[in-house]
Amino acid sequence: MSQLQKTGGIAALIEAAAYVVGFALYFGVLDSSDYIGPVRQVAFLADHQSALYFGNLLIYIVFSVLLVVLALALNERLKTDSPALVSVATAFGLIWAGLVIASGMIFNIGMDTVIGLYGKDPDYAASVWSAISTVQEGLGGGNEIVGGLWVLLISWAALKMSEFPAVLNYLGIVIGLAGILTVVPGLEVLTAVFGLGQILWFVWLGIAMLR
Repeated sequence: MSQLQKTGGIAALIEAAAYVVGFALYFGVLDSSDYIGPVRQVAFLADHQSALYFGNLLIYIVFSVLLVVLALALNERLKTDSPALVSVATAFGLIWAGLVIASGMIFNIGMDTVIGLYGKDPDYAASVWSAISTVQEGLGGGNEIVGGLWVLLISWAALKMSEFPAVLNYLGIVIGLAGILTVVPGLEVLTAVFGLGQILWFVWLGIAMLR
């Protein structure tokens, strides 16, 4: 087993852990139900800036760096038998990493900006945050089509090559399709399906790569 395969397996396990921490933080600790309206949303940012910064650093920045490692490790492992398919899949994996890291940086830098504006002009701060949120959601928070394509194509390639357990590869195909379908209006709920499904997929994939 090459060092890149070991590193890729570890990266997959850490990515699963990042998802778990992210879900726990955003759905268990950071409760925004009392912050109704655009101005109050900025107040929520100001009241929870440290936790939000840490959460975004983990699930956007750290996740993206590890995703590059994992994408390259899978490329090395699968490219021999399906070079064209795996090359396309790897391209989507690297694009996804770039979009996610950009999304996280925009959120954190934008948050600092609007919190600074909030004390001077809350309404203007809310307007600026609305624009920042739209860009951030468009890059990586609002849909999972690019990530879905990567998971789908890499799982398809692995299935063709019989490289990982077949059930793991079928799981990846289902998760990838869920991610792709998040672009369809009314199916945004599949974003949670994609995220939760990836926890299992990353764990199983990481273990398979380390073996």
